[in-house]
This record gives sequence, structure tokens and C-alpha cells, in this order.
Amino acid sequence: MYLISDIAAIRFPLPVPGSVTPPDLYFEACEQAERLRAEEAENLQAASDGLDADPLLLALQDARARKAAADAEIRRLLAYGREFHGARPYRLESLSEASGMTISGVRTAYGHDEITEVAREVRRDPNRRTAKSPAQEAH
Repeated sequence: MYLISDIAAIRFPLPVPGSVTPPDLYFEACEQAERLRAEEAENLQAASDGLDADPLLLALQDARARKAAADAEIRRLLAYGREFHGARPYRLESLSEASGMTISGVRTAYGHDEITEVAREVRRDPNRRTAKSPAQEAH
């Protein structure tokens, strides 16, 4: 059974011929994927042994955590685009298309927590009049 190497291959697929630009870097891209596969297999084996856990379940939990982190990043980026980007925020239609969400999904994707996080990271209050800054809400 090749469970761990199969999981690593799924996580880091080899590039399809013709998909690498410029084409003369195709073999380097394959070598990089092979290196990533080897590292992933080593890490997954160590985690599986150390936790006495099923490698497939560990890989699924890791993928779920990466997905949750990506979703949180998207919410923060939407908050930035709507609340922090100058006097004219990004249009809902543009953000909708770029994020793969509906317009109403963009409107409801982020809230006070994401605005607070973005304000902390960019070190300024939101520009939008509709958004209350964390400093304003403390008063």
C-alpha cells in the first residue's frame, strides 16, 4: 500500500505538459513537485507515527484547516476592498466576480471582526462612513 506517497501525489500533482510557461521550465517544475511530494510524505509519515493517526485523516484535517484559513483571508480582503480602500470602495460586482461569491454573499461575508482585524493589520481605521472603527465603538 502506498497511502502516504499517494496522498503526497494528490497534494502536489505533476504539471501537465504544456501547462508551464515558459515551456523550457517544465522539467524544473516536475522536479519541484517531486521535491514537495517527498517533503510532504516525510512530514505526513512523521505526523502519522507521532500521533498514531491515519495519514489520510490527517491530510483531510490539514486540507480543511487550509480551506478555513483561505476563507478567512477572503473575508478580510473583502472587508479591505469595501471598507478601507479610499473614498470609493471596490464595486460589489468586481469583488463578487473575483471572489466567486454572489453580490449578496460579498455584502454579508465579513463583519465587525474582519474589519477589526484589517484595521489592526493595516494600522488605520476604515474609510467607509458605514463602517464603525473599533476605536469609535469603544466610546
